[in-house]
Amino acid sequence: MTKGRNMLSLVLVLLVLSGCQREDAEKPLVVSGKVFIFNYRVAQATAVITLARNGTLPDDSYVETTFENPAGGAPHVTKSRIFPFWKKVTLESPPMRCVRKDHPYAVSIRIVDGGGRQLQAIDTTVVSSLDQSILPTKPLVIGPVYTKNPEVFKVDGSVDYAQDTACPK
Repeated sequence: MTKGRNMLSLVLVLLVLSGCQREDAEKPLVVSGKVFIFNYRVAQATAVITLARNGTLPDDSYVETTFENPAGGAPHVTKSRIFPFWKKVTLESPPMRCVRKDHPYAVSIRIVDGGGRQLQAIDTTVVSSLDQSILPTKPLVIGPVYTKNPEVFKVDGSVDYAQDTACPK
């Protein structure tokens, strides 16, 4: 009787442990972070997605990322090589305009090998906790030493922090 109980307990433990396997084991990369970055000094907002390495990839792999355009129009598309020694992959959009607070923006990510064969597809969204209205239209500084932008900081002492008014509602 004890032998039967031990065997039944072992079978139950194995069944429970088999349910603990990683669901994403076959995916080489997984989303580990996503955020909007607002850089008021250069008057730019960018979306950033971070992918964590979860498996192996061929040496010649790359990632194609399509970011929804908050201003409307064609999406922003980027292509980046993935180096074998990278533990994480950071995907950054080109500068974006018209980002709205709490609005989910679609991001499509394709992991591709050197021959063009898709290895993985990830569809996600990135949501901003801030609105584009916090940024001025023109950069506050220019050049490598953060020189005040004369278009913003006028010679007469006035300041032009104008906002982008051409965004769709």
